[in-house]
Amino acid sequence: MRSIRQPAVAGSFYPDNPHELRAMLAEYLEQAEPSVTAPKAIIVPHAGYIYSGVCAAKAYARLAPKHAMIKRVVLLGPSHHVAFTGLALSSADVFNTPLGDIPLDKKAIDSLLQFPSVAYLDQAHALEHSLEVQLPFLQMTLGMCMK
Repeated sequence: MRSIRQPAVAGSFYPDNPHELRAMLAEYLEQAEPSVTAPKAIIVPHAGYIYSGVCAAKAYARLAPKHAMIKRVVLLGPSHHVAFTGLALSSADVFNTPLGDIPLDKKAIDSLLQFPSVAYLDQAHALEHSLEVQLPFLQMTLGMCMK
């Protein structure tokens, strides 16, 4: 059976209604300056959208022109609720947002286990918002919306 990481902060950090969320993100992204080149990496804030959405959109809008070329996204974020050393992987097969499911590359994730500082730690992901708030932006800019 497929393991789904449900959103922990939808409805508080960002809208849990798909239509409202899509409209909010579209407005933020429309305000951002377009870019011809896509960056290899971006650093984006991870607060509630009313605080950081405009800033995040400026970074994510830079991905849109090359969305067809982007095959894999690697997200790294801090943990606000669980202390640990190293990197905490999620064992989920899918991360869910109000805009739909995002499948995880389990083979690539499993390959990280060869490093001593990497382990599965689902508790670190259960209530964490730092990566979750990035996902709807990725769904919008990379054309991954399902709902």
